[in-house]
Amino acid sequence: MDYATMTEDHLWQLYRASSDRKVRDEIVARYEPLVRYIAGKISVTLPAMVEYADLVGYGNFGLLDAIEKFDPEKHVKFKTYAVTRIRGAIYDHLRDLDWVPRSVRQKAKQLERCIAKLESKLGRPATDDEIAAELGIERKELNTLMARLASSAIVSLQDLWFADPDGDGMHEHDLCESLHASGPESRYEREEIRRVIAEAIQELPEKEKTVLILYYYENLTLRQIGRILEVTESRVSQLHTKAILRLKARLQNRTRGIL
Repeated sequence: MDYATMTEDHLWQLYRASSDRKVRDEIVARYEPLVRYIAGKISVTLPAMVEYADLVGYGNFGLLDAIEKFDPEKHVKFKTYAVTRIRGAIYDHLRDLDWVPRSVRQKAKQLERCIAKLESKLGRPATDDEIAAELGIERKELNTLMARLASSAIVSLQDLWFADPDGDGMHEHDLCESLHASGPESRYEREEIRRVIAEAIQELPEKEKTVLILYYYENLTLRQIGRILEVTESRVSQLHTKAILRLKARLQNRTRGIL
């Protein structure tokens, strides 16, 4: 049987009926370029010590997990579901490596708490000067800190939590599972999560909001976004870092009833 000529719908029907490994291998082959693309996007934000080939390997685990858990009856495109699983698997393995210095993680938490405090008090996005003043550092030092956090890739949409900052919460790929669930309670939860995230993103400064949309939803690389915004790739990376820290702070404030 020539699986390569089959439509994707036909492949899924066969796989669900038989769990045939050859059918699964054909699905994997069709989505390997997606794994390489996501690994490439993540790799440009990481230090040279992290190998691109390793990221692809981690992503392939995510792809296999997505294939096993995907339900075509939910009327969600497999690519949409697979992206979160692939990205989630890569970030999960990066966290397991624990190559980011503890001091850098502490700085990220300190900066996140600072932003949450300021924006709760101000009722608007805090400026870089206000953040630097709250931290008791110069603006130049803040830029250096942002660059260091960005190059360490310790913040991403994958690390977005919907609970306390100590880590008892929900990841993006867990959120994806929730969005695909059925029933009245699940539908309400879906709508509430969408509303909170949409509101938080809309309140971001324009450039930060644009970077998130282009990176996560339009799947552009940092270099491509830089061309659109007419800034350097490193500046886009800093905007991404700041946007995620600000978004995490706002969501934590909301879950605590501060905003």
